[in-house]
Amino acid sequence: MPRTLFFIGLCALAVSATAEALTPARQAELRSLVHQDCGSCHGMRLTGGLGPALTPQALQDKSHEFLFATIRDGRPGTPMPPWRPLLTRQEIDWIVDYLKSAGAAP
Repeated sequence: MPRTLFFIGLCALAVSATAEALTPARQAELRSLVHQDCGSCHGMRLTGGLGPALTPQALQDKSHEFLFATIRDGRPGTPMPPWRPLLTRQEIDWIVDYLKSAGAAP
């Protein structure tokens, strides 16, 4: 019985974590983060600066996984910091989708 309850608890936790959507308010905060924090190195219009351009056109050949890892872990030997301590997996996924969409275009 305890093993069954433990398994049910794990399943419930997994479902609640994946079902939790970002609120519109959090999405607005992330948009601001992209344009302000990322923009401080990648250009305020995300067209490049210290870091490369982050426009949908510039990212079209980059995989979701590559961009996710870059945001999560940074790029050693470059000014790109890891955002893992500050952003959840879901938030990083949202940022990657946002950057690759027309919404992030200048």
